[in-house]
Amino acid sequence: MGLSTIYRPARSSDDAWTVQEFEGKLRQKEHFYHINHPYHVLMSEGKMNKAGIRGWVANRYYYQKSIPIKDAAILSNCSDRVARRLWIQRLIDHDGDENDTGGINAWLQLGLSVGLTEEEILDERHVLPGVKFAVDSYVNFARSATWEEAACSSLTEMFAPKIHQNRLDRWPEHYPWIKADGYVYFKKRLGEARRDVEHGLRVTVSHFVERHEQEFALNILQFKLDVLWTMLDAMWMSYVADMPPYFSCNKKPTHNDD
Repeated sequence: MGLSTIYRPARSSDDAWTVQEFEGKLRQKEHFYHINHPYHVLMSEGKMNKAGIRGWVANRYYYQKSIPIKDAAILSNCSDRVARRLWIQRLIDHDGDENDTGGINAWLQLGLSVGLTEEEILDERHVLPGVKFAVDSYVNFARSATWEEAACSSLTEMFAPKIHQNRLDRWPEHYPWIKADGYVYFKKRLGEARRDVEHGLRVTVSHFVERHEQEFALNILQFKLDVLWTMLDAMWMSYVADMPPYFSCNKKPTHNDD
């Protein structure tokens, strides 16, 4: 999926929203954040089984490893040196440096803590086709969009601290079998996400200033929300509904004598 698939409103005679109104419209998109997906609701309420937790961690790894690739694509389209110096921190947050092993390694630690092996996480044997398709569409969007448009798509981070804190508060009680060192990623992202949101919002409200541009920004953010929601749709089918990819093709044929 690329930029051309996101609806771009025509120029409008309507007055532009103020910065405060525009930010408010962006934040209202939280209604569609994947914290509200039934899959996340089950995890939050302690009702997800071990296979569902492990499946989520294994599939989400594909997203985690793609984040710095997406951010590198954004940097490649950015001619603003100051913005690049700020944005490059996102790559370091996930890939790590000499002072920090990074978010990808922290996610691998979560995988080990829920009972997965490093090999099965890295070889992506559990990653569902629907998850790959959704994540790849996001990376391709970042490559084809302007850097400001791609920055706008990152604003789902506005809603992330709540979901990270929710896991830190509830999972140790609901899932005592998960080792405590697996929660490093969620703790790490609490501060990083808030910092990233501040920068992403500044870019978005200063770049999308006309009413039709602001409406386009809302559509971009909705696209990113669609990516996250679609990932969980695929996981729901596989781990909750017990309908993994090609499940019907793998059933043994039944013979009807009628």
